[in-house]
Amino acid sequence: MDVTGLLDTAAEAARAVGPRLRKAFRSRPQVTTKRDFHDPVTEHDRAAEETIRAVITARWPDSAIVGEEGGETGSGDLRWYVDPIDGTANFAAGLPFFCVSIAAAVRGELVAGIVYDPVREDEFTASSDGAWCNGTPIRSSGAARDREAMLLSSYPTPLDLEAEGEEALRRYGRLVGSFAAVRRPGSAALKLAHVAAGWSDVAYGTRAHPWDVAAGALLVRQAGGVYLGDPLARGAYLAHVGGFDLEGSALAEVRPGRG
Repeated sequence: MDVTGLLDTAAEAARAVGPRLRKAFRSRPQVTTKRDFHDPVTEHDRAAEETIRAVITARWPDSAIVGEEGGETGSGDLRWYVDPIDGTANFAAGLPFFCVSIAAAVRGELVAGIVYDPVREDEFTASSDGAWCNGTPIRSSGAARDREAMLLSSYPTPLDLEAEGEEALRRYGRLVGSFAAVRRPGSAALKLAHVAAGWSDVAYGTRAHPWDVAAGALLVRQAGGVYLGDPLARGAYLAHVGGFDLEGSALAEVRPGRG
């Protein structure tokens, strides 16, 4: 499989929706909801995914596409995971922390991906050859311990609170007390890209979908960081920079695969 061609296609598809998203940003687009009022969607999510699908299909017609808005279409050993706007709530409100996430997997192995920040026009790309931001190689390095580290996490979400009750709040309290800083910026894909670049140290989330994390997981791993969890299945994930002491971290108790 032509991994360079796959990465080029992912980048082309992501860039193709950049102008639309920048123009719509801070226009306060109309918002509807999917699962509940915590799960927003706009016309721009759907339109961007249609554009991305068209670019991919034109280049790789014999492949499957799994998108947040359009579900799964097509078939073949090559599968694309597409989130046209990861961080829709931020996009709709005018908060500049959202991205386009596209990843390609061949027979269940991630081989290429891009996380594209259309506001800053940062392109985080990864393949079997490495990981880059705007063409410059990146290395996932940073803090070694909680007390020096920046944690990016949306935990606890409303679903976490529903499932875990008071324990979710107690756990969140332990994280706030253990880490140098805890931030809840939204967008799993962009959080993972920042860990890959060494701009933050740890990212943790629950109930993530493959389109949320597939590209980011490849970025972290190819940049020399650690990604725990299955990026091609729904579930929890934990990523950290290389050299971080997870065993000594307050997050050790929730790491995917524990026990």
